[in-house]
Amino acid sequence: MPEPILGPQTSLTVPLGARSYEIVVTSGQPENFGRFARAFLDATWAGKHCRFALLVTDENLAPLPYPRACREAIEQLGIRVQSVVLPAGEATKCLDQASRLYDCLVAARADRHTAIVAVGGGVIGDLAGFVAATYARGLPLLMVPTSLLAQVDSAVGGKVGINHPLAKNIIGAFHQPSGVWIDTASLDTLPPRELRCGLAEVVKYGVILDAAFFAFLEARAEVILERQGDALRTIVARSCQLKADVVACDEREETGRRAVLNFGHTVGHAIEAVAGYGGPYLHGEAVAAGMVAECRMAEHLGWITPEVTTRLIALLLRFGLPTATPGLDPASLLEAMTRDKKNQRGQIRFVLPRALGQVELTGDVGAELMRLVVSDLCAQGNDALAVSAALHSDAPTPS
Repeated sequence: MPEPILGPQTSLTVPLGARSYEIVVTSGQPENFGRFARAFLDATWAGKHCRFALLVTDENLAPLPYPRACREAIEQLGIRVQSVVLPAGEATKCLDQASRLYDCLVAARADRHTAIVAVGGGVIGDLAGFVAATYARGLPLLMVPTSLLAQVDSAVGGKVGINHPLAKNIIGAFHQPSGVWIDTASLDTLPPRELRCGLAEVVKYGVILDAAFFAFLEARAEVILERQGDALRTIVARSCQLKADVVACDEREETGRRAVLNFGHTVGHAIEAVAGYGGPYLHGEAVAAGMVAECRMAEHLGWITPEVTTRLIALLLRFGLPTATPGLDPASLLEAMTRDKKNQRGQIRFVLPRALGQVELTGDVGAELMRLVVSDLCAQGNDALAVSAALHSDAPTPS
């Protein structure tokens, strides 16, 4: 199990040669952001000459102190900052909002030394990162993730993008940030439902790469839900380290190694597309149900014992996450899965567990097995979804 991180700050490196960058995990130290932002920018050719930055955030976060503190820290470096506040929610991750940011950059006469500073959750990071990747063929990007899901997943690794109405993240690029600043104190104001969504991605790391980390989450679930600082820094830092290790081996998804990070996402992305972006299932909730479905597939293939799925369901329920999607149309989910980015020659491929802490990308899930598992996922009256009503009202998570 990982040792708790008791100190106020830890640093990790994503080793990618000339594109290497640092991840800083801290708690309650916004005054230090400017110093690290300068160091992040100075490590790149474009960033060291930065005199203007576009800070992108959303309407939920804008009234809170954190974006303002980030802006002031950057301005103290002698960098002029323009802030753009976008609507909150998955629907913002679209071409229209990307065009809005392009318009701001053009109006400001931005050049290749202009920095994009993404302060927010995964939607803001993915969208702002996509604009950074594509404007002037690449701008320096500082990631300041403020949701747990963004801190442990989307802000690290360089995958940026936007949604098409029929497929999530299908329009995108690889664009590594200049640096990632993670302040777990920003989670203090995170709604409980958003915290739980991030925990789905944390659980994913235990299933795909680290059985001891999964056991740590089982042992510390209540402490994590209480948002104790050392527990949050520990799970964030361990998740980032596991993702950094994978990204270092397969930065651009060319060897297949990086595909392991998509456990639960083939079904999860289909759930989001069918239910509607910004609909009843947030990303982490869809991934939670997707992980259960994909574990069921592995069970039917004889890859894992039912105990693995049972432990996964139990932990997800302790974290207040759904394990099924009653009422969704199975045929629509299956059709949505045909548009998944991992597919090859028309074959739907899944990342399935071989054991707790080990997964494999496979195209060996037959059509009948897919239909069986997805139909069960969508069945009404699934007892494992007793937590679902509480999920959408932000009621206390069942223990």
